[in-house]
Amino acid sequence: MSQDSIVRFAHRMDQLPPYLFGMINKMRMEKRWRGDDVIDLGMGNPTDPAPDTVTQKLCEVVQDPKSHRYPVAPGLRNLRREIAKYYDREYQVTLDSESEVICTIGSKEGISHLCLALIGPGDTVLVPAPAFPIHIYATIIAGGNVIRIPLAPEDDFLGRIAHLCESLYPVPKVLVVNYPHNPTSVIATTGLFEEIVRLARKYRFMVIHDFAYAKSPLMDIRRRVSCKFQEPER
Repeated sequence: MSQDSIVRFAHRMDQLPPYLFGMINKMRMEKRWRGDDVIDLGMGNPTDPAPDTVTQKLCEVVQDPKSHRYPVAPGLRNLRREIAKYYDREYQVTLDSESEVICTIGSKEGISHLCLALIGPGDTVLVPAPAFPIHIYATIIAGGNVIRIPLAPEDDFLGRIAHLCESLYPVPKVLVVNYPHNPTSVIATTGLFEEIVRLARKYRFMVIHDFAYAKSPLMDIRRRVSCKFQEPER
């Protein structure tokens, strides 16, 4: 954008790295326009349609006039209640559907707005490397600083977190984790989450867990890990 342009972005936009998927999509389309046969292993968009039962239910609901109203801000009450029941059934975590469940368009939108609510100038966020782009972009747009931690074996990963908390002032405000991890598919152990909770309580940082791939076939449904972060006893 030229210096003479009326439209001028905020300086924080200059800190955003190039969007990887945008670059991949551009290269893919350019090759296809040239007639190349491209196998797309990029973003992982679904290629199969939704199950018929889902499509039929959507058709049914869209015919209901009540579906065309604006929803309440936190999401439909019945939906939030069912989400809490699901979380209790699948992960044995009790959630208050009125105060601990909110509906968003998706995890990227949820994380973006969560970062805007939690992070500001001078705040530091720890993000594994590699990382899904929104974990970095959301922090930068919120005005925070990103420190990348290599996604090493668990002991090394935890050791780096502890070292940064000991050596930085103020201590990092947020740790972002994402298991099953995108893009490496690494799965966390129960011990890793327990140690993250211990470090979070010791150094007083918050943890954002992007659990978008909970239904990944990499994980057995009865052995998935989830955790609810609570204030430590005083």
